[in-house]
Amino acid sequence: MTASITNTTGIPIRGARSSSAAGTWFRVHARSLVWLLPVLAVAVAVQSWNMGGTPQRIDDEGTYTAQAWSITHLGELTHYTYWYDHPPLGWIQIAGYTQLTGAFARYAFAVEAARESMVFFAAVSAVLLFVLMRRLGGSRPAAAVAVLVFGLSPLALQYHRTVYIDNVATPWLLAAFVLVLSRRQQLAGFVGAAACLGIAVLSKETYLLALPFLIWMAVRRADPSTRRYTLSVAGAVLAVIGGGYILLAAVKGELLPSAGKVSLLEGITYQLGSRQASGSVFSGGSLANDAAAQWWALDPVFIVLGSAAAVVGLFLRRVRPIAAMLVFLLAFMFRPNGYLPVPYVIMLVPFAALLVAFVGERAVLAVSGITAFRPKSRLRGVSRRVLGGTWALVTAAALVVAVPLWGSQLRGFLITDLDKPMAQAENWIGDNVDKSSRMLVDDAMWVDLVDDGFARDNVVWYYKLDTDGAVQRQSPNGWKDSDYVVTTDSMRTGGNSSKDVRDAIQNSTVVASFGTGNQMVDVRQIHPQGQQAADREITAASNVRKTLGTQLAQNPALRADAGTKSQFRAGQVDSRAMIALGQVLADRFVQVDRFTPLTGEEGRSFRRVVLHTASPTAAVNTEKTLDALAKDYRAESVERDGDTLTVTWSPMDPTTTAVTAS
Repeated sequence: MTASITNTTGIPIRGARSSSAAGTWFRVHARSLVWLLPVLAVAVAVQSWNMGGTPQRIDDEGTYTAQAWSITHLGELTHYTYWYDHPPLGWIQIAGYTQLTGAFARYAFAVEAARESMVFFAAVSAVLLFVLMRRLGGSRPAAAVAVLVFGLSPLALQYHRTVYIDNVATPWLLAAFVLVLSRRQQLAGFVGAAACLGIAVLSKETYLLALPFLIWMAVRRADPSTRRYTLSVAGAVLAVIGGGYILLAAVKGELLPSAGKVSLLEGITYQLGSRQASGSVFSGGSLANDAAAQWWALDPVFIVLGSAAAVVGLFLRRVRPIAAMLVFLLAFMFRPNGYLPVPYVIMLVPFAALLVAFVGERAVLAVSGITAFRPKSRLRGVSRRVLGGTWALVTAAALVVAVPLWGSQLRGFLITDLDKPMAQAENWIGDNVDKSSRMLVDDAMWVDLVDDGFARDNVVWYYKLDTDGAVQRQSPNGWKDSDYVVTTDSMRTGGNSSKDVRDAIQNSTVVASFGTGNQMVDVRQIHPQGQQAADREITAASNVRKTLGTQLAQNPALRADAGTKSQFRAGQVDSRAMIALGQVLADRFVQVDRFTPLTGEEGRSFRRVVLHTASPTAAVNTEKTLDALAKDYRAESVERDGDTLTVTWSPMDPTTTAVTAS
């Protein structure tokens, strides 16, 4: 007997049918949800935990973040001239996520907000990977394993956390394969797959490489009686979506090259032909070799097992198109004179995870003798069990190696703060650099500094200094028009191609430094007069400080230990601090603590003085003396606690250009 839900008049309640449909859906998919939800929760938790700490922010993700921020905050497609280097749909989706969730308002650093969107896109990809595995005939446990590999491989985690538009394109590509395998409504499924692939390509153009294999899958799945029609309609949909990008360029008058304007044709030419080649994967020091070495260092086990699973998958009919695609994408890396982007691996990860789980499950079934069909001969059955056993042993060996490797790597992802130097540098700039200053920066800092009150035109992404006409017009003297350059690993490596950036770094002096090795971030003051002239001024300033310090160390009113007096005589103390102390010592005794550098200022002259007076009243009078100094010598801050004063001067001494201690 079927029960119906009615009100007191006997009329069916609106929404009862939809509620019943939802209940039916959950009952049908309950077992799948039991397998999916726990592994999805683990994957999301691991990606979210400490996502702002590791890896350190890099220039590329700063660019995509800044472009998304520009859409929501400036109403512009990018924060600089859009020149068709990538289709814009990727960062448009990031902008949509951050706008809907208010992500930019929740984080101190803008890239963290964009990284949160990466968690969302990775979670959607994980769900679609589970569904794709099931539609290919994989069991629920195997699908869960695929999600775990996709979510927990250190290789995957490194790039899933990083703000790359490849991560935005991945769920759309997975959705395309899922829809092609739709069991019902084949026309709608094929049209949906074409639309999803189109969005994936307009998010990251390299995803067009998947088109032949999606077509292969579609041809296999299409009903012979309607195959030509359904494929034609799907192809038309894909063409219309791709044509939208061309139409955008045409409407803006930027389809073909013209004087003083960017063009779509130039962008395509750059990506396909004129872009600097990455070199060979096998050539040490080449960009391709560096990228491959970085992948290998993160997870060699997954790389080897995934590649092997792709080869084995070629012999398994259900996953043959996907295995062939993965083999093709791997082979594509080795093409001569090609460009290999570092995030290229993101496209490979979900399909490698799927094949590892699928082939592993088939190996277990072969060894156990469980199969969906009877072998044509006993020999073939024995061969299948032998091969299955071999693969099972290979997988077991891989697990033995992977578990401790993954454990160590994942621990680093969860507890290490590699981004601390970037955060410290940004905070130092915010506290110590005048907001009217002009800076050359890594794009990962661009949004934060503009948000902090620096003029948009004065925060210059270093890459644009000699590649963007608008920036060049603002900097007629090139690097000499900037006051600071903030160097990161991205700038130290990627900035080598720009003469202006090299000159800015070579003609600058470090005023604050944070971190070590590849994570090191330096804030450098640029000397437009040239480094040689700056060195002479620095030497002269050091000599002045030594003279002042020697005189101050002999003052009978100064109470300080031998080490502190030695710091004075060595010229290690800021000249403004010594002149101020001279004024204070004229009518009272003062004890000065041993000097210590502020964070990031090791090796620079000490600009913070901790002194003790005879009484709280004397401290008040000392503070008045300090406040009465001329502007150039006045302290930036004075903190009084009883008879103790902590006095700090600004990092830039207007009375001299010297910035380092001798």
